[in-house]
Amino acid sequence: MEDLSLEDDVDIIMESNDGDDTNLQDDSKEPAVVPPQTDINLDDDLGVSGIKLDDDDDIFKSARVEPEPAKASTNSVSRGTSEEPAETDIPLEDDEHPFKDAHLKPGLQLSGPSPTPATIQQQTLTSFHEEEAKREMEGGDEFIEIKVTSPHKVGEGMSSYMAYKVTTNTNLSYFKKSKPEVNRRFSDFLGLRDKLTEKYLQNGRIIPPAPDKSVVSMTKVKMSKEDDSSTQSEFVEKRQAALERYINRTARHPSLRVDPDFREFLELDAELPKANQTAALSGKNVMKLFSKVGDKVSLYTTKMEETDQWFEEKTVMIDNLDLQLRKVLVATESLTDYRKALSGHTYSLSKSLGMLGSAEDNSKLAAVISQLAEVEEKVEKVHEQQTKDDFYLLSELVHDYIGIVGSVKDAFNERVKAWQAWQSVQRELNKRRENKVRAELASKQDRVNQLRQEIAENESQLDMAQENFEKISRIIKNEFEAFNVKKCKDFKDTITNYLENMLKSQESLVTHWERFLPEIQQMEP
Repeated sequence: MEDLSLEDDVDIIMESNDGDDTNLQDDSKEPAVVPPQTDINLDDDLGVSGIKLDDDDDIFKSARVEPEPAKASTNSVSRGTSEEPAETDIPLEDDEHPFKDAHLKPGLQLSGPSPTPATIQQQTLTSFHEEEAKREMEGGDEFIEIKVTSPHKVGEGMSSYMAYKVTTNTNLSYFKKSKPEVNRRFSDFLGLRDKLTEKYLQNGRIIPPAPDKSVVSMTKVKMSKEDDSSTQSEFVEKRQAALERYINRTARHPSLRVDPDFREFLELDAELPKANQTAALSGKNVMKLFSKVGDKVSLYTTKMEETDQWFEEKTVMIDNLDLQLRKVLVATESLTDYRKALSGHTYSLSKSLGMLGSAEDNSKLAAVISQLAEVEEKVEKVHEQQTKDDFYLLSELVHDYIGIVGSVKDAFNERVKAWQAWQSVQRELNKRRENKVRAELASKQDRVNQLRQEIAENESQLDMAQENFEKISRIIKNEFEAFNVKKCKDFKDTITNYLENMLKSQESLVTHWERFLPEIQQMEP
C-alpha cells in the first residue's frame, strides 16, 4: 500500500522551519502538529470507508448485475487531476454509515440555502441548491449540479415533441466532461427512470420518481402555435422545473449517479435510442399496471409475518405520511387557485379604477383614483408572486414527496417479494424432503438419489434467498435513513424560504399603502 501522507509531512516541516525564523513567540504558543502517517487505501481516497466487501457481492449475479465502474488509480487520486477522468467505485451495499455526512453533501433537489430578498422573484425549488453548490466548488468537495433550460418544440402537429437543454456542472472524476450540454426530450427522462428502476429497485434502492405524464396538456402543446403562450407555456414551465428537480435528485443518490446509463444521459451529445414504452398508453405501461395489481393480490394472499419491529413501525409511519401529504396537497392547490384568482381580480379592479379616474370631472379626485389604480396594479404583482411561491415552494414540495413516499413503498414491497421468494423455496424444500421419506419407505432408491440431489440444490437456494432478504433489509434501512435526513432538511429549507418570501411580500404591500395614504389624506374636497 502506497503511503500518501509524505508530501503533507514535508510541507508541514518546511512551514515550521520558516515560522521559527520569523515568529518564534507564536510557535512557542502553538507548536506545529504533524499528523500521524497512515496508509490510505483506495476506498478511503474515494470517500468510502468501512465497507464490507463480502456483503456487497450479489447473490443473484446471473439474474441481475449492478454496474461497477473500474477503480481509479492511487496516482490519479494523489495528484487530484488526470488527463482522462477515471471511474470510481460505486458505494457498496452494506456500508455501516453511508449517510453519516449526508448533511454536508448535496441533498435532494428541493433543499438548499435561503434566498436573499433581492432575488425572491427567481426562487423556486429547483434553485435552492445553487449557493450550496458554489460553496462546494470553492471548497473542492465533490459536487454535481444539473440545469434543465431552453424548452423548445421539435416538429409540427401530433408528431412533435418538447426538447430541453440539459447542462451539467460537476467535478466528479467518472464523468468525461466537467460541463457537458445535451438536448433531451421528456421520454428520455422517463426512459432513464425505467432503466434505473429495473437495475436498482430489486436491491431495495429508493429510486426518485419522474414527473407525471399529462396526455391532455401535452396534446394542447403539440397542436398549439408558437404565438400561443398562456396555459401551454405555463405547463411547459412547470414540467421543466419538475424535470430539473427529478434529475438533480437522481444525481444526488450515491449509487445512481455512477450508473453508466445516467452518465450517458448527461454526456452523450446525440439522440438517445427512442424510449417507445414511455407513452401513457403503451403496452409496457399496461403490463406494469397488471403487474402492480398482481403484486397487490400476492401481498394480500401471502401476507408477510413481520418479525422486524423497525419495518413494522416504518410501514405504519409511511402510510400515515402519505395520507397526510395528500391532504396537504389538496389544501396547497386550493390556496394557489385562490391566490391566482385574487391576483386576477386585483388586476381587474386596477383597470376599472383607471377608467373611473379618467371619467371623473374633479381633477383632485381623479388624481387620487388614478393613484389608487396604480397601487392596486402593484398589489396585483405582489399577489402574482405569492401565487408562484405557493405553487413552486409549498405545493410542488408536497407533490414531490408524495412521489418519493411512493418510491419508498416500492422499496418496501421488494423486501416483501424477497421474503415470499424465500418462503417459496422453503416450501419446495419441505415438500421434497417429505417425498424423499416416502421414497425411502417404498424402497425406491433411484427416486431417493434424485430427491437427495434436488434437496441439496434447494438448500443452497434457500441460503441464497435468505441472504438476499437480509441484504435487502439492510439496504432499505440505509436508504430510509437518507430519506429521513433529506426530508427534514427539505421541509425546513423550503418552509424557511416560503416564510421569508411571504414576509417580503407583506412588507411590499405595507410600503405601497403607506405611500398612498398621505395622498388621500391631503386631498381637499
